[in-house]
Amino acid sequence: MIWRCRDRDIDLRVPLVMGVLNVTPDSFFDGGNFASPEAAFERAGTMVAEGAAIIDVGGESTRPGATPIDAGAEIERVVPVIVKIRSRFDVAVSIDTSKCAVIRAAVDAGACIVNDVNALRAPGARELAASLRVGVCLMHMQGEPRTMQIEPKYTDVVREVCEYLVLQRTACLAAGISHGSICLDPGIGFGKAQPHNLALLRRLPELVHLGSPLLLGVSRKSFIGRILGTGTRLEPRLFGGIGLAALALSQGVKIIRTHDVAPTRAAMQAVSAVLQGS
Repeated sequence: MIWRCRDRDIDLRVPLVMGVLNVTPDSFFDGGNFASPEAAFERAGTMVAEGAAIIDVGGESTRPGATPIDAGAEIERVVPVIVKIRSRFDVAVSIDTSKCAVIRAAVDAGACIVNDVNALRAPGARELAASLRVGVCLMHMQGEPRTMQIEPKYTDVVREVCEYLVLQRTACLAAGISHGSICLDPGIGFGKAQPHNLALLRRLPELVHLGSPLLLGVSRKSFIGRILGTGTRLEPRLFGGIGLAALALSQGVKIIRTHDVAPTRAAMQAVSAVLQGS
C-alpha cells in the first residue's frame, strides 16, 4: 500500500509513526515548548532520530475550547519551521491546518501532506489539494474545536463516522484528488464522548475496510486519563496510548500520530514482528 504525497510515495506496508510538532502556545500537551523555530527544529530532529517517518506541524491548536487564529498568524508560525526541517532532514512533513492560505504556504515551504481536522471542507480546499498533488488526511469531527465536546450525540458512532469519511473521500475524488493520496482518520476525541471513542476503537476493522489507509491519534488524550482514573495528569496517559496504538496496529491501522515517538515506535515494531512473523 502506497500513500502518494506530492513528490513522495510513502510505503505503508509497514505501519509508520507520525510525530506531532505543535508550534502553538496553547497545545494541551506541549503548548509553548516548541513555539520558536529553533526549539521546533530541535524537537523535529529528535523525532526523526527516534524513527518518525512524518512530522506533523501544527500552528493552531485544535484542543477542545481552542481559540482560532487567522491564516497570517498561522503561516508565520509554521513556515519557518517547515523550511528549516526540510533543509536538514529527509522526512515527510505534514501541515495540520484547515485553511487554504496555510496549505499553499506550507506546501511551498516543503510540506507534502495536508492533515485536516475539517476534512478539506473549506471552500476551495479540495481543489487546491488536488492541484498541489499532496497527500491528504481526512478526519471526522462533530462540530468545531470550541464546542465539539459539549454533549456530542450519535445513534451509531461507527456507522456515522464511516458514512462521513466516505462522503468526504467521494467529494475529494470528484475534485481531482487521487484515491491513492487519501488517508482517513476517525477523529478520536474530536466531538466524541467516552463511549464513542471506545466504540470506534473496538470496531476499528469497520473503518479499515473502507479501503483507504487509516491514521489514528490517541496520544495523551483525556479519555485515556478517564480510563486509568488519573484525572488531568498527562504522564500516565503515555502507557495507555501505547497500548491503544498496539491494538490499532493489530486491527490494520497504518499510521499512528503521537507525541511520544520512541516508545510508540518500539511497540509498533514488536507488534509488526508478530503480525509479519519475522
